[in-house]
Amino acid sequence: MKDLYKLGATEAVALLKKREVSPLELVDVSIDRIEATDGKLNAMVTRCYERAHDHARRIMQEKQAQRAPGFLYGLPIAAKDNLAVAGVRSTSGSKIYADHVPAESDLVVERLEAHGAIIMGKSNMPEFAAGGNSFNDVFGATRNPWDVRTTPGGSSGGSAAALAAGQVWLATGGDFGGSIRHPASFASVSGLRPSPGMVAKIQKQPFNPLSVEGPMGRTVADVALMFDAEAGFHPEDPLSQLGPHPSFAAAAASPRKPARIAFSPDLGIAPVMDDEVRSLCRAAAQKIAQAGIAVDEKHPDLSDAGRTFLTLRGAVYIARHGGWLEKYRHVLKPEIVQNTEFGLKLSAPDVVAAEVAQGDIVRRVATFMKDYDALICPTVLCAPFDVNQRFPEQLNGVRFEGYMGWLVLTFSVTVTACPVMAVPVGFTKAGLPVGVQVIGKPRGEAALFQVASYLEALFGVSHLTPIDPR
Repeated sequence: MKDLYKLGATEAVALLKKREVSPLELVDVSIDRIEATDGKLNAMVTRCYERAHDHARRIMQEKQAQRAPGFLYGLPIAAKDNLAVAGVRSTSGSKIYADHVPAESDLVVERLEAHGAIIMGKSNMPEFAAGGNSFNDVFGATRNPWDVRTTPGGSSGGSAAALAAGQVWLATGGDFGGSIRHPASFASVSGLRPSPGMVAKIQKQPFNPLSVEGPMGRTVADVALMFDAEAGFHPEDPLSQLGPHPSFAAAAASPRKPARIAFSPDLGIAPVMDDEVRSLCRAAAQKIAQAGIAVDEKHPDLSDAGRTFLTLRGAVYIARHGGWLEKYRHVLKPEIVQNTEFGLKLSAPDVVAAEVAQGDIVRRVATFMKDYDALICPTVLCAPFDVNQRFPEQLNGVRFEGYMGWLVLTFSVTVTACPVMAVPVGFTKAGLPVGVQVIGKPRGEAALFQVASYLEALFGVSHLTPIDPR
């Protein structure tokens, strides 16, 4: 029973569905694993064990019935700390909300719990999800199970670390500039940045296509299972998709060998890259070619994507944080202050020009993707770095612009609005994980799951988690 944490989410749900294991048993397995590993990781910063036990008992009392795809039958998961969970401390990693206990759950949490997921606790993140290292002044830093001296990334770093260590079977993530993809890469797990609106969410700017919620798991199949539970329409999100959607779990369970893949080591925009990261990603492309798949070293024109993203992000920061500067400047992390001030200096023509530019980028990439099943590129320019370093300021003597410069490969892809799967491909000589982005066709999540499942098996890395922190 103690080894149940080693099962994938799809395997665990199959046992739950057949009642060969109970939700209460899995909750206790999760508790044992959190208590055994989190002292070294600080991934699950708020725990709600009693609430999880109560939810498990309610699920066990329900009459067994045929469930729609996406029902999780009492599977324990983690919720990122920026998602409200009713009755559970929800801080967003900020002193402003250090004692916040919401009365109602976020829409994403409501949907997951309605589909049989059990929340075990809140996973750590940087303050208000700003940054690629999951530390904050409320809980401190989360550490990477592959090497606890390093970061698991951010902003969904707590979710990624919890998955890699086997604390839970699935975890929520949010992705704005890469906050699902790059922690997945740093922790050797998988995650999906879905198309805008596929996972309904309530936000201040309802037509913002940059910030999305998405699933994280140890494998592509696990991610698809969670996506079935998350995806769907909600009347309060005008971008949400009415459907009906196909079973994404069924798509992931039917791997499809792609006919043609585009590969780029830098998307034509990376100023520098770690040599081992480049080598491992190129080796992954070679494996694809050796499998008899046509691989073109080619990429769409993304030369203006970085500038476009940063401008649009600045406008979002005005809405999210502009009203707090006067009262909370002394509390907010400097990167949030800087981004918000950048946004406040933008002119209306600046923002409109960026919106028009995004439209051009979306159309260029959609045209490019007509010829390919997927576009593959590295996720991050470097391997996991020292947990005490706020962010990489330079690499190989080349300085990055701002605190997000090292994430150019993820935030530039955000602007395309394409679905993107993070898939692990290997490890550096020091044993640190490296992953790739598998970029799909617009609104092509089902096909992306099929291709990503095939590539995951080809790369042969996903079976290595969960691990004990080391």
